[in-house]
Amino acid sequence: MGALSARVKRLYESLRTSREHLEAEDEERSASRRGTDPIGSLTSRQRTCVSGVLQAVTYRSSQDKPILVGQLYDGTGSIDLVWWGRRRIPGIKPGAHLLAEGRVADGTHRQQIHNPAYRLLGPGQ
Repeated sequence: MGALSARVKRLYESLRTSREHLEAEDEERSASRRGTDPIGSLTSRQRTCVSGVLQAVTYRSSQDKPILVGQLYDGTGSIDLVWWGRRRIPGIKPGAHLLAEGRVADGTHRQQIHNPAYRLLGPGQ
């Protein structure tokens, strides 16, 4: 009877949970499975490897150089991936899953990684 009531409780909780919360939990599990650092626990100047889904990709024009910024989300938080001198990068678009490596820096709105090494992830990776 205990296993059944636990299963019913989980089902009830999943019905009450918002879609955003479920997606966040899924991203967090995926990042944990990949062995990457949780974005929500990063500290400035730390070398890191993070993974998640790009929620937004924006192009910022600068007087000196173009700047491409992708907001990476892993269920624990978001970080900006900043590519200097780039207008676009094939595969870098909202909804893409990727793994990125670099050094964390403090940004205006959230932490950043400048010119990260990255790898696009396919389904199930």
